[in-house]
Amino acid sequence: MNMSINFPNLGIYLNNVGKSISVFGFEIAYYGIIIGCAILLGLTLAEREAKRTGQDTDSYIDMVIIGVIAGVACARAYYVIFSWDNYKDNLLSILNLRQGGLAIYGGVIGAIISIYIYCRVKKYNFGLRLDTTCLGLVAGQILGRWGNFFNREAFGGYTDNLLAMQLPVSAVRAHEITEEMWANVQVIAGEQFIQVHPTFLYESLWNVGVICFLYWYRKKKRFDGEVFCFYLLGYGLGRVWIEGLRTDQLTIGSTGIPVSQLLAAVMIVGSAILIILGRRRAKTPPQPNTEETDREI
Repeated sequence: MNMSINFPNLGIYLNNVGKSISVFGFEIAYYGIIIGCAILLGLTLAEREAKRTGQDTDSYIDMVIIGVIAGVACARAYYVIFSWDNYKDNLLSILNLRQGGLAIYGGVIGAIISIYIYCRVKKYNFGLRLDTTCLGLVAGQILGRWGNFFNREAFGGYTDNLLAMQLPVSAVRAHEITEEMWANVQVIAGEQFIQVHPTFLYESLWNVGVICFLYWYRKKKRFDGEVFCFYLLGYGLGRVWIEGLRTDQLTIGSTGIPVSQLLAAVMIVGSAILIILGRRRAKTPPQPNTEETDREI
C-alpha cells in the first residue's frame, strides 16, 4: 500500500506516513497514541484552570478517568446507532474498536453526562466544572483530530484550494470516494490519488480559534457555565460547515440528513439561548471563584 500523503499546493510531499509503530513486536496505532496525548493535554490544561480558580485539582483526575470511559462508550454507541446496517448482522463487531467507529459528538455527550453525575454525587458546582473542563476538551480536540490524518479518514470532497490533500486510492475506504473525486483522480508514479478537503485540519485550526476566544473570555464571564456555552456555540459553528464537506457522514436513516450537522445546528441555537438567558439572570459579574464556590450550597 502506498503510504504517501501530499499537500501539493503547499509543496509538501510526505512519502511514508505510517498508521502505527511497532514496540517489541506489538503494533500501536498512531491514532491511539494521539488520543492518549490529547487526554493528557486536556487534563493538564483543566488542572491549571482549576488551580487558577481555587478548585480541588486532584478531583479532576477522577473526573477525567470517568469521563473518558463514559465518552468512549457513548462515542461508540453514537456511531453504531447511525451505522446500524454495518453491525446488525454481526453484533459482536460492535465491541471491536480496532476497526474504528467512534463519533466525537457521542464522546462529548457521554463526558458531559458523567461530569453531571460526578458533580451531583460530590456536590460540586456543575457550571464551574464545565467551564474548566471545556478548555481541556477543546485542546484535546485540536490534537486528537490529527489521528484522522494518520488513518486517512474524515476527509471532504474534491478541492484544489491551498490546503488540498492528496491520498492514494488504495489507502482509503472505497465508499468514501465520490464521483467528483473519481473524475479528478491524479496518477502519480503509477498510483491513483484523490485530492480532497482535509476536514480534520479545518476543524483543528478552527478549534485553535475557539480556545483562544475561551481563554480570553473566561475572566469576563457573567455566570458559571457561560464559557462552556460559548464552547458549544463556537464548536458548533465550525462543525456545521465542516461536516457538510465530509464524505463519511452519519445520516438519520434514509433521510440523507447528516446527524452531526443537525446536532451542530441545535447546539448553536441552544447555547445562544442559554447565554442570553444566563446573562439576563446575572445582575452582576461573579466574584473570583474559590474552592467554596465550587461546592453546591
